[in-house]
Amino acid sequence: METILITGFGAYANTPTNPAEKLALALDGEEIAGAKIVSRIVSGSYFHCIEETVAAMEELKPSSVLMLGEYGGRSMITLERLAQNLNDCARYGVTDTAGVTLQGELTVPDGPVGYYATVPLRAMTQAMRDAGVPTDISDSAATFCCNHLMYGVLHHIAKHNLPVRAGWVHLPHLPEVAAMIQNLGAPSMSVDTLVKGMRAGIEALQANHQDQNINIISKMLV
Repeated sequence: METILITGFGAYANTPTNPAEKLALALDGEEIAGAKIVSRIVSGSYFHCIEETVAAMEELKPSSVLMLGEYGGRSMITLERLAQNLNDCARYGVTDTAGVTLQGELTVPDGPVGYYATVPLRAMTQAMRDAGVPTDISDSAATFCCNHLMYGVLHHIAKHNLPVRAGWVHLPHLPEVAAMIQNLGAPSMSVDTLVKGMRAGIEALQANHQDQNINIISKMLV
């Protein structure tokens, strides 16, 4: 049986409960479309998250890696198209969980400017929408730890020519986090809805080794 590795981050900044952690743990151990889901929570640290995820990949030998993170302010699940070789969280006024702030620094100094996700974005997005879960494709994973980890994993796969597909899934706040005064008014989505969407997305991932040539009408500008 194939293995799909799912990673998530824990609490950070104004997010005491991270939807990525909740969703990853909810799916851990499930069997979906012929694949066993194995979830790992990795450090929300620039200098640890890539090596922790690569170590899990070396241990589990997954066919696909789906990395999860929160993107506060987005109202939908968003599948990221591109990871860029740039770290710049200073402009967000946040640090990673180790208190590190990076500004204009590259993840891999001699690496390419970016990598495309290698999962079937259109097929997954359509399947998740068909399941009744608001989902879209995004062209910007920002320049914080999420983008950093996505780039690092895709670089590792490319460098070692691994037969592994990888992509990033950004999630809205959980309702209890959106209810906090510092986040009040932000969109949110329940764990049950996130799980429903991801199950549909994983089924599409397994059914489509190449993406479908379908038109996805997008409401995302980035």
